[in-house]
Amino acid sequence: MIFAIDPGPGKSAFVGMDETLRPVTFGIRDNEELLEGLVMGDFDQYTYLAIEMVASYGMPVGKDVFETCVWIGRFWQASKQPTKQFVYRKDAKMNICGSMRAKDSNIRQALIDRFGVVGTKKQPGWFYGFKADIWSAYAVGVTFHDINMSKTLRGVASG
Repeated sequence: MIFAIDPGPGKSAFVGMDETLRPVTFGIRDNEELLEGLVMGDFDQYTYLAIEMVASYGMPVGKDVFETCVWIGRFWQASKQPTKQFVYRKDAKMNICGSMRAKDSNIRQALIDRFGVVGTKKQPGWFYGFKADIWSAYAVGVTFHDINMSKTLRGVASG
């Protein structure tokens, strides 16, 4: 089970998913609240932690990026998951869409194409209730799964 975070300078999106990658819990919380949940063990049922990591592409960045970096470190340190991994945005774009040019809307559509419809209140689908950065957090978790499970499967096939 994977717990994935799309961090921000003040609020962060998260998704907890089961072995089939179905979202079990998700939301957007103030960073202090999410950190407290990690410290208190609210997410200890998840074996893996995947956090989106910022990367430099040679352009100047502002205060928000540096504050996000601080939160990434705090979340990393507070989590009790035995396996932790950073997932870069470029890797998620390539994994989900096969293109570095992919935008948030492309990622969202590719995830819907792969897993199913959003649904409605009357007939909730796989992603019912998802909004904004929750899609990015989910993409981080799926990318973590795809990268690591493919390594595991290659190891089993060659072993």
